[in-house]
Amino acid sequence: MRVRLVPGTRWRAAATTHRARLDDLIGPYLAQRARGATHPVIDFLFTYYGHKPAQLRRWHPGYGVALADAAEYDGARGYRRLSDTDIQAIYADNPPESPPGNVYTADPAHLAKRYDTLVFITNLLRATATRPAQLSCFGLHEWAMVYRAEDIRHQQVPLRLGQADTDAVVESMSLRCTHFDAYRFFTPEAVGRNNEALTRAGQPDHEQPGCLHTNMDLYKWGFKLVPLISSELLLDCFELACAARELDMRASPYDLSEYGYQPIRIETPAGRAEYVRGQSEIASRAATVRAGMLNTCQELLAYA
Repeated sequence: MRVRLVPGTRWRAAATTHRARLDDLIGPYLAQRARGATHPVIDFLFTYYGHKPAQLRRWHPGYGVALADAAEYDGARGYRRLSDTDIQAIYADNPPESPPGNVYTADPAHLAKRYDTLVFITNLLRATATRPAQLSCFGLHEWAMVYRAEDIRHQQVPLRLGQADTDAVVESMSLRCTHFDAYRFFTPEAVGRNNEALTRAGQPDHEQPGCLHTNMDLYKWGFKLVPLISSELLLDCFELACAARELDMRASPYDLSEYGYQPIRIETPAGRAEYVRGQSEIASRAATVRAGMLNTCQELLAYA
């Protein structure tokens, strides 16, 4: 594969734009987090998914791009420094008088190491994209996680309806969760109420593009492939995850009004209709992001 070399002034401008975009998304949250504050909605995107803000702030060009004058990438996971011979090969028949130094690029050895993960992600994204969106779960997965529970998962925020009425909402509707990583947090009493049992092995057979958590997980798959994918694509995934998380929590059984989140009252017909509208919008946005991620994964597999 021919590597494209980007001069320091150009890639640093792109890195600055990347950080500005992240600050536009969650700058106030990051400032509060640095002071030790917690947030029951946004924290999830970093605690559950495990990709720290500092990692998200670091810009990556993606596979096949070499960065000139990039000493700060020395020792960065997944990168290697190009030799003088490598640099001369980039310029081919038109070498400069003074070749750039400290040239770093995503390491082909790292791509080889992530091959199995890349295959899994590619197959999962492709399978998900082929299915129709199901828009009839009404966000009840969050309610199923506290159904008849003695200990509430998010103890810093109360249940909006209280325990008894929360349980009654779950009992009044069908649970139709298709996402194993939500289903595995159901209370034991809720597991048997789902329309089908889900397993990790069956994950590729059930994920569908209407599911908020499936769409949030595009961010998870993205950061598992860093630095092989561009930070622009990763932020597309993160921005989508932020929107999906907000809808997820607004439709949850928790009272988050203290944090500025108005509830979507899925226990009512109007609330369920509002949820479906939001879910459909997220699914539409996710289709574009998923297509971009799938295309990048297929290109990486071709290189691998």
